[in-house]
Amino acid sequence: MKRNIIKIDEEKCTGCGLCVNACHEGALQLIDGKAKLVTDSYCDGLGACLPSCPADAIHIEEREADAFDEEAVKQRMLSLKAQQQHQAHEASGCNCGSVNDRHCCNDNANSNASAAPESRLRQWPVQIQLVPANAPYLEGAHLLVAADCTAYAYANIHNDFMRGKITLIGCPKLDDANYADKFTEILKSRNIKSITILRMQVPCCGGIVHAIKTAMVNSGRMIPWNVVVIDTDGNIVEE
Repeated sequence: MKRNIIKIDEEKCTGCGLCVNACHEGALQLIDGKAKLVTDSYCDGLGACLPSCPADAIHIEEREADAFDEEAVKQRMLSLKAQQQHQAHEASGCNCGSVNDRHCCNDNANSNASAAPESRLRQWPVQIQLVPANAPYLEGAHLLVAADCTAYAYANIHNDFMRGKITLIGCPKLDDANYADKFTEILKSRNIKSITILRMQVPCCGGIVHAIKTAMVNSGRMIPWNVVVIDTDGNIVEE
């Protein structure tokens, strides 16, 4: 059948990976440093990935293509989510053995509920503006980049998010700083393994997400990253 579908200009593609994260159907993947369409049936042809490409390497074309397969997309997204959970599970330092045993982490936490809370902070300072870009503790680190309000909204931030990570906090609305420049320096000078962004469900927190995206493009380093959104009642509403 003939329908609209994306086309990627590999000569323009820089391999930044932003389009991969923007695609809600999991139709794109980085292969050999370039964005590729995994299969026609995963692409709905609506072009949600287009605005995310800083190199203008993605366009919509009309051509012969397999029909969009919504059921196959659902299965793929479940598979991708399982992979992400497994990566987060390993990054957390949990010794459960597999992501399917995630409940045991909670069991361990519950068994220690009567004990004094344990801080999971692994370094000082924590403010984005104050952390040196070449700090030794950043080498090989899994970063948690958190909007400072999340620590007050989400009660168990230490065990659920800070454990096993280097924590950097800030407020893009109130801080007089260019976070994108700071994280570009960090990514260029240190081998960061992954980034988890913890933000509130308020518009101003989008500045942290934008800064990380910009830093990855500017540094030329695309690494595993994900965003977790907390509402004002302290609930996780998106991850």
